[in-house]
Amino acid sequence: MKKIKILLVLFVFCFALTGLNKSVTIVNANTGESKASFLMDYNSGTVISKHNENERLKIASMTKIMLLLLCYENIEAGALSLDETIVVSKNASNMGGSQVFLEENGEYLVKDLIKSIIVSSANDASVAMAERLYGSEENCVKKMNEKAESLNLKNTLFSNCTGLPKPMQYSSAKDVALIFKELIKHSNYFEYSKIWLDKIDHKNNSTELANTNKLVKFYDGCDGGKTGYTSEAGFCLTATAKRGNMRLIAVVIGSPTSKDRFGEVSKMFNNGFNNYENKAVVDVNSYQNEFVKVKNGEVSQVEIKPKNNFYVFSKKGEDANVLIEQNVNKVCAPLKCGEKVGEIVVYSNGTEIGRVDLVSTKDVKKLNFFGNVLQILKEW
Repeated sequence: MKKIKILLVLFVFCFALTGLNKSVTIVNANTGESKASFLMDYNSGTVISKHNENERLKIASMTKIMLLLLCYENIEAGALSLDETIVVSKNASNMGGSQVFLEENGEYLVKDLIKSIIVSSANDASVAMAERLYGSEENCVKKMNEKAESLNLKNTLFSNCTGLPKPMQYSSAKDVALIFKELIKHSNYFEYSKIWLDKIDHKNNSTELANTNKLVKFYDGCDGGKTGYTSEAGFCLTATAKRGNMRLIAVVIGSPTSKDRFGEVSKMFNNGFNNYENKAVVDVNSYQNEFVKVKNGEVSQVEIKPKNNFYVFSKKGEDANVLIEQNVNKVCAPLKCGEKVGEIVVYSNGTEIGRVDLVSTKDVKKLNFFGNVLQILKEW
């Protein structure tokens, strides 16, 4: 295995990920009057601030974050299409609370139902999607809990897909942030989460949609999130905002008023953006052209590049040395574009903080018989 070690002295930072140096201080303080809160960096997973982050609490309609995650996973797997038409059941159309007044036996596109959930927190659309995905809300809840278990969430249990009051249903600020992090890996989510005003059409009329997450309009960089409210849960909010290379996720549970939840999350975002940075230490776009030899290929070498960017999150004004180790495997044809041919390992102060795959930028076919003969003659 070929190893190339490149020592980069960068004006980057000290890190707060598990196993890194500890210059990023996790603030255990509440910025408002909520029961629990949590602020994290999306790319690295670094926790910036937390308050009662593991306490099991009612989360109201933030429950729908898990439902949406299952929707997008099914779309990605090809088991669900945004352009598919769903016939709404009587059970779904009769759901109370937040709703878009779906008509019993009415036909609606999946994309309109998902939009209704994301923008207006529609309970009727949520149950309609749960029934489409798994046959019933009960079966959907089982899948939601299985997904929570697979994500190793220790403080989450669902008993419905809407967040409407029901016994034995809870989550925590940290767990909600981690579920939301999984959701926003699906870029299609942002097609709807940034909508401020829209509508959903019925057979003879329409329902106006207004985004319940007011920060989408009033906070610079906020492009997604999910609100929630019941008398038991209080006012809840999960939101994400992106500025430059840095995306943050904030969660508050149990704020006393709607204004308080938006104000507290805004303060959390301000703390993150004002005091921390994300630096790309592996950048796909600026990666210098590198080639690897290909054995038995129609071409002798192929260009490689990192599969994705790698960011280092830390406090502004602090610096550290970063070591990049590039390991390239022996490569034989046939080779597919995007196939892994090695990896980049990133270290901070001797501690590994992440890995990025190196991939081929082209397909390389294997030499046929005559090509092999020609190659032998050339070498001979």
